Amino acid sequence: MKRFNYRAREKATGKQVKGSIQADNKRLAGRLLVQQDLIPDSIVEEGATNPFTKFNNRITTKDHIMFTRQLATLIGAGLPLSASLRTVVEQTENKGMQAVGEEILAATESGKSLYEAFSAHPNVFNGVYLALIQAGEKSGTLDIALARLADQEEKDAAMLGKIRGALVYPAIILVVIIAVLLFMMFAVVPQVRDLYADMGEELPGLTQMLVNMTDFVVNFWWLILLILIAGVGGAIFFVKRTPMGKKVADSFKIHVPLFGGLFRKLYVSRFARTAEMLLSTGVPMVDSVNIAIESVSNSVVEAEYSKAIELIKGGKSLSEALEDREYMLPLVPQMTGIGEESGKIDEMLGKAAKVYEDELYEQIENISTMIEPILMVVMAGLIGVVVGGTLLPIYSLVNSVGT
Repeated sequence: MKRFNYRAREKATGKQVKGSIQADNKRLAGRLLVQQDLIPDSIVEEGATNPFTKFNNRITTKDHIMFTRQLATLIGAGLPLSASLRTVVEQTENKGMQAVGEEILAATESGKSLYEAFSAHPNVFNGVYLALIQAGEKSGTLDIALARLADQEEKDAAMLGKIRGALVYPAIILVVIIAVLLFMMFAVVPQVRDLYADMGEELPGLTQMLVNMTDFVVNFWWLILLILIAGVGGAIFFVKRTPMGKKVADSFKIHVPLFGGLFRKLYVSRFARTAEMLLSTGVPMVDSVNIAIESVSNSVVEAEYSKAIELIKGGKSLSEALEDREYMLPLVPQMTGIGEESGKIDEMLGKAAKVYEDELYEQIENISTMIEPILMVVMAGLIGVVVGGTLLPIYSLVNSVGT
C-alpha cells in the first residue's frame, strides 16, 4: 500500500479539503475519494517530491508523443474514454507521465471533462494541446484531434533532432580544439620554457605570451572558474527569470547573422502549422490566431503578431491583418488570401507551413556544411599559433647550438 496526499472538493458544498489516503496506486486513490463524495484536484504520492525522483520521472517529448498517439488510436478504435485512458496509463513506462495519466483518469471518472482534466497540468500540456482537446470533445472528433497533435509533436521533435544533429559535428570539433590547445599549453609550453631557462636564453615574444597565459591559468584557475560560473549563471538568470532578459535573447535570435533567417522561418512555420490545426478542428478564428501566436515562443515575434488580433476584431481578414507584420514572411498572408477566397484557409496555411518547414530542413543542412570548414580554419589557426610558439623556439635553439 502507498500513501497519497490529496487536495479535493466536497461534491455537495464545493469546500476545499486536504488529507492523505492509502491505496495501491493513484487511480485507486482517486476512486476511493470519489466514493467518499469528494472531487479530487490533486493526488501526489508521499516522497514523490524528492528531487532525484523528479529528475528520473521527467517527461520527455517521446513519452508525450507515445501517450497522445496511443490515446488517439484507442479512442479511434471505439473504446470508451475511461477504458482508453486506463489502458494508456497501464502501458506508459515513464512514472511521471503515468502519474499525470492517473490524475487525468481520476478526474474524468469523477465527472470532469477531458479538457478540464488535461487543463490541470499546464506544465505538461500547452495551450495548443488543450485547445485541440476542447475542440475535439465539442465536435466529437477527439481521436482526430489527438492524432493531429501526435503528428505535429513528431514533426517538432524531428525538427529539433535535425538541428541538434547538425550541431553535433561542430561541437565535437570545438571540443577537440580546446583539448589540443590545453594539451599544448600545459604539457609542451612549460618544457620549452624550462629548456630556454636551462640554456640561459630569452624566450621569443610569441612563446613568452603563451607561457604567461599558461602561468595565469595555473595560478588563477579558481578565479577563472568563479568568473565562468558567475557569468553563465548570471546570464541564465537574466534570460530565464527577467522579462528584459527574455526580450534581449528573443531579439538576438531573430537578428543574429547566419541563424536569424532560420529562426524567422521556424517561428512562421510554427504559427502557420498551429493555426492550420486549430482552424481545421473548428476552433474560432480569433482563438486560433491567439493560440498560434503563443506557440511561437518568442516574445518579440509574439508582440508583433499580436497586433493582427485587434485588426481581425476590427473586421479585417486574416490575410490583411498579417500582411504588414514584421517578421511575417510573405507566403503566409498570400496563401491565406487564396484560402479566404476558396474557403480553405486551414489547408492553405498548412501548405505555407510545409514550404517553410522544407526550407528549414535545407537551410539547417547548409548551415551545418558551412560551419564545419569555418571551425577547421579556426582550429588550424589556433593550433598554428601554439605550434609556432613551441616548435619555432626549439628550431632556433638547435640552429644556435649548431653555429
